[in-house]
Amino acid sequence: MNHAPHTLLINPTITSPSSARFPLSLLHLSSSLDRAGSSRIIDGNVERDFVQQTLHALDEGQCTAVGISVMGGPQIEPAIAVSRAIRDHRPDVPIVWGGYFPTLYTETALRAPYVDYAIRGQGEDSLPELVAALHAGDADKLSTINGLSWLKDGELVNNASRPFSRNGPPTVLPYDKLGDPRRYLARTFLGRRTAAHQASVGCRFRCTFCGVAAMFGGATALPPLARLERDLKYLKYELGADSIQYFDHNFFDREQDMFPLLEIMARYELPWWCYARADALLNLSDSTWKLVRKSRLRMAYIGAESASPAMLKEIRKGTRPDQTLAVAELCRRHGVIPELSFMVAPPENSEEETEHTFEFIRELKRVNPQSEIIVYVYTPLPESSKHEKDRGKRASTPLLDRHGEPLVFPATPEEWTQKQWVDYACHADAPWVSDKLRQRIHDFVTVLRCRYPTVQDLRSPTWAKRTLSAAASWRYRMRRYDRPWELNLANRLVRLRMPQVSGL
Repeated sequence: MNHAPHTLLINPTITSPSSARFPLSLLHLSSSLDRAGSSRIIDGNVERDFVQQTLHALDEGQCTAVGISVMGGPQIEPAIAVSRAIRDHRPDVPIVWGGYFPTLYTETALRAPYVDYAIRGQGEDSLPELVAALHAGDADKLSTINGLSWLKDGELVNNASRPFSRNGPPTVLPYDKLGDPRRYLARTFLGRRTAAHQASVGCRFRCTFCGVAAMFGGATALPPLARLERDLKYLKYELGADSIQYFDHNFFDREQDMFPLLEIMARYELPWWCYARADALLNLSDSTWKLVRKSRLRMAYIGAESASPAMLKEIRKGTRPDQTLAVAELCRRHGVIPELSFMVAPPENSEEETEHTFEFIRELKRVNPQSEIIVYVYTPLPESSKHEKDRGKRASTPLLDRHGEPLVFPATPEEWTQKQWVDYACHADAPWVSDKLRQRIHDFVTVLRCRYPTVQDLRSPTWAKRTLSAAASWRYRMRRYDRPWELNLANRLVRLRMPQVSGL
């Protein structure tokens, strides 16, 4: 073969075009693939006919492989649709799944007849090596590619895991492959043209429910200073971004590492949002907080998770409830809105733990009324999905459904598209949650979000949010959450934004 390898990268639909953000994982993959070949990105979040576009792209020229980025939840169904279409249209083209889903459920993905290879963990090195081997027709090379899994004579083959890579793209990401990259700049409460960016990857903590821990195994990498400056300069002056949503898995890790990055961010003064931990924010010095304010941090998403010290220890969170209260007060003093997420309805003592969390949320609201609250259902990863470093280290409590039967996770991607498992993947429901408790959670969240509409909601008129807040005030004050029929009716008209569903 004389032509260079060409890879088609697909991001299946998961959100509306107005909520689409840069497909950062595919941009990084494309940057790696283009060093020895070429690549094209098709983003289903902005291209609603992405399946047909994929088939047209396959007809336009030779293609070595198709790489599909797959998360759990609602992205599974469109990932299956495009994979089946490729298999029917071009059965000769290998299909590679990468991302969170094939990392967590490798064999499940590979048992599907439309998936040839799965890449576990980071793919910036694994995918180019696989594409090169496929292009050269070198089947013997497959066994040497770290992070690669496939079926050989019907048996699952998992190559050695690839060591965590701290290398990033040497140049600005190839945003031009997205057509007009400015269409990804969204109007948010941060600004009129908010860009998505990821400076660092990974997290050194090992929470048992977290896909990041399973994906990166407790490793993390911060960007070189020159790269962050280069990226912010491009986003602000070339694309016209006026604010940044950082998708770093844990933005504030170690203060000594963050300080020089914050100095760069302070020079660009782009209002920003990020993920953070309560303990990390509490440990920042006054001089660092001065830089945080100058850099214009507006909101920090903090995983509070639980009001129970025992549960926080069980899930290996590494923080305490008193730190959650303290960080809410600290953020209030520094003009940062804490967006605090909680996980209710654990498998054991579901109702008691949930009610305890509701009371803790009320206490948080007293400490800092501007605190944004997001409520999820606790849905831990199965033991087999944890990172290999963590499997079997601590005996997990067996998961049982509401009838006391052992929980059996789906064995095919199609089963993962069933509503109960989409909800599980999205932390919206769990098989052990009773109908009564599910309704209780729904009612509490309805009263809470009406009483305290999110600042992220730019769509609902101010008068409507104030009216709903007033209407919900007596229920919130009296703890009368049950069956808030009037608020449910009003929500059909106003449609308040739900951050746990739509994000920033």
